[in-house]
Amino acid sequence: MKSLISILQHRETFLKEIADGIDLKRKLVELNLIGAASFAVYGAIIGSQHSFLQALSSCIKLPILFLLTTVICMPTLFIFSSFLGSKRSILQTFVLLATGMAIIGVVLVGFAPITLFFIVTTQSYQFFKLLNVAFFIVSGLLGVLFFNRMYVQLSEDGDATKRSRRIFLRFWLLLFAFVGTQLAWTLRPFLGAPDLPFEFIREIGGNFYTDVFRSLGHLFGWH
Repeated sequence: MKSLISILQHRETFLKEIADGIDLKRKLVELNLIGAASFAVYGAIIGSQHSFLQALSSCIKLPILFLLTTVICMPTLFIFSSFLGSKRSILQTFVLLATGMAIIGVVLVGFAPITLFFIVTTQSYQFFKLLNVAFFIVSGLLGVLFFNRMYVQLSEDGDATKRSRRIFLRFWLLLFAFVGTQLAWTLRPFLGAPDLPFEFIREIGGNFYTDVFRSLGHLFGWH
């Protein structure tokens, strides 16, 4: 909790502590716990519109989704950043990523009252699915922008490779988004279609993007 307060209210101090290597292990543990708890809470909420089993399943799978995405993409970030002149340690890189994930989780929890409201007041599964896609996009963007700002601020001033690292970071953030959406599609369902029985993992087929367009078609009568 101390790390979350530092991020929200004492950002510059928090960044300086990361740069100086102060309490990195404690920060990493706290931030991962904050992120995992936030994703678990939101997963349980979105799954509850289907059934108790779906709520329990999503409560488990949503933290796993973001943890796996981080683990899969972190080596690329660290290795290429090091090639481009970054002096940050692997632990500092993990703390930066954990901070971004914690921000995403906390923002999602901020959307929780709205999500609960629409669980109670709407029966449209397609609308509810697209609403949550929008919430995840907004939360993801805020977390990514926060991570990007921290990464850039911790770059060495006057470093000739800073521009190259910024270009690489933009590419990496896109890669992170693609890996996250594909992994989410692999681990689905998180909501659970009302006309389908509970499934922990659904058979792989199609992709996330075609499913979103299909949901838009159902919602607006394009099909």
